[in-house]
Amino acid sequence: MSMTADNSAPQSLADGLKALRAKWGWIVALGIVFLIAGVVALGSVVAATASAVMIVGIMMLLGGVMEIIAAFSVKSWGKFLFWLLLGALYVAAGVIAIMNPFAAATILTLMLGVALMVGGILRIFLAFHMKSAGAPWGWVAFSGVITLALGGMIIAQWPASSFFVLGIFLGIDLIFIGSGWITMGLALKKRA
Repeated sequence: MSMTADNSAPQSLADGLKALRAKWGWIVALGIVFLIAGVVALGSVVAATASAVMIVGIMMLLGGVMEIIAAFSVKSWGKFLFWLLLGALYVAAGVIAIMNPFAAATILTLMLGVALMVGGILRIFLAFHMKSAGAPWGWVAFSGVITLALGGMIIAQWPASSFFVLGIFLGIDLIFIGSGWITMGLALKKRA
């Protein structure tokens, strides 16, 4: 039995780009869909928040089921029980997120606010260490201040912010993703 190379797979980056150039219209269309979804999400941030939390819940539920299945492949009882407990916690959190997305959004929004504040403090700390080393530090310090302020605003308005923050973040993310796909598709068209 002879083995032959698959000639349909791209052999180099240039071949891959050539294959993508033929699909530039589909890439732009995908970007437009993401862009429209982002605008819709920003138009209804409460519904977008609920949708985002439900997706997180579904992913946690699936991850928990996988953890439980993986627990049965572990040899020792201690590790088995640990993996089983971890999987059960993921399943429970997923069910809670699906059944009551706004309660889960409240917790996720608080965690997001705290994470942004910690990230901002760490960036400011890093910027001052960069300054003492003679490295350019201004933009790092600026991004740290902005991140810290954003986290502070989310926490200051918590729990009311739980109804809209995740939806705003989802809408903005979808708009940036869509813009990226559109830009890539149009750049591929120019290269054609």
